[in-house]
Amino acid sequence: MTVFMRKTAASGEAKVAGERSLLLGIGISAVGIGMYVPFSLVFFHHVTGLSLTVVGLVMTVTGLAGLGFMPLAGTAVDRLGAKRVNLVLYGIRALGFALYPFASSLPAFAAVALVTALADRSFSVVQQSLIGEVARGAARDRLQASTRALQNAGMGAGALLVTGVLALWGTGGFTYTAWGNSLAFALAGLLVARVRAVRVVPTAGAAGTAGAAGAPAAGSAGYRTVLRDRPFLGLTAANFLTALGYSALSVLFPLYLSTWLRAPDSLTGAAFTVNTVLCAGIGVLVAGRVRRSGARRTRSAALGAVLFAAAFVGQIALGTLRPGRTATLIALLVIVVVYTLGELVHSPSGGALSVSAAPEAVRGRYLATYQLSYSLAGALAPSLFTALLAVDGRLPWAVLAVAALGAALALLRLERHLPAEAVHAEPPVVRGAAARPVPVTAAA
Repeated sequence: MTVFMRKTAASGEAKVAGERSLLLGIGISAVGIGMYVPFSLVFFHHVTGLSLTVVGLVMTVTGLAGLGFMPLAGTAVDRLGAKRVNLVLYGIRALGFALYPFASSLPAFAAVALVTALADRSFSVVQQSLIGEVARGAARDRLQASTRALQNAGMGAGALLVTGVLALWGTGGFTYTAWGNSLAFALAGLLVARVRAVRVVPTAGAAGTAGAAGAPAAGSAGYRTVLRDRPFLGLTAANFLTALGYSALSVLFPLYLSTWLRAPDSLTGAAFTVNTVLCAGIGVLVAGRVRRSGARRTRSAALGAVLFAAAFVGQIALGTLRPGRTATLIALLVIVVVYTLGELVHSPSGGALSVSAAPEAVRGRYLATYQLSYSLAGALAPSLFTALLAVDGRLPWAVLAVAALGAALALLRLERHLPAEAVHAEPPVVRGAAARPVPVTAAA
């Protein structure tokens, strides 16, 4: 293959052409997201003047419609390329937030919210596809880690920024925030436009290998291709089990603190702060250590799931012992640190694994299917957690621990069925043969 990539003298790792622009764009767009997501209902209530009930109903309906649009976004990626679709979605989001202050009637708000929701829900699919389009090998893992760190840092900065805006201008500042979001998405799009995709030149015999080279052409393949790929569907199912754990901190943790531990609500804010700071501060470092260790992506993702399970078991122990306030605070912070480490280990490896396991010609469809596991877990988590919590405060953590361990086991069992270029960030090396890398085709 011919690639537009270079290696840095310091690390020896391949750098993507336009990587700084890509990451800067992701960081800027994350600031925009952070300016409205934590206050979404109140944000749109003050921007449009509609009641909270109406705003909530419209957001629910448009959010569900956005989920239904994800498969179409995957098809668009395969036909047009991830970069083009990414730029279109940035443009839609920029236009949507520019129009929100003028959408004071219900039909106008519903129309703008629907179009914006379609772009928001599909963006994760397109961004993952873009990483696969611009990077190869270990560069994918590095971009996954950098993206997550920037998203956490950007969203935290956005939340702080809107807090300052509201302190200066009151609720009227939400209008300026909407226009600030529009500007952030437009600027992010301009930066991503500078990124250059990797050009792949098929080699002789490539059609017989697994993965991207052996994939059917995008025009002749549809979602039936994804549904016939049992290893990838297994990978998606394993991710659904892990994705339930990703929802625990935002959905289950606050309820567990207030109803079972009877702890102050302020601990929820402290837990989120610890999680955000660690993700932004050491996310790239942790992912780099995992990557340089040479661990297979399946095994490092499984390790992240095991760390999740350890944190959930810690919550069960804490809920059983119920120590004093100081001991509870210390235990909760330790549990959150273990949970965050699991997130930092799992996320880059799991993301790069899904991107690399998807055949290149139909990567958009594959990743749309994979990202649905996150969306379905997020939609199911509130009702599942509250139902289990009503029985026993420790029960949801037990279910999550079993799910995480099941995901880890599934990842290990899937390892030999997935393409070798997906399992390994770099081609494996044969010992005793002058350390020459073996060309990666498919796992035995």
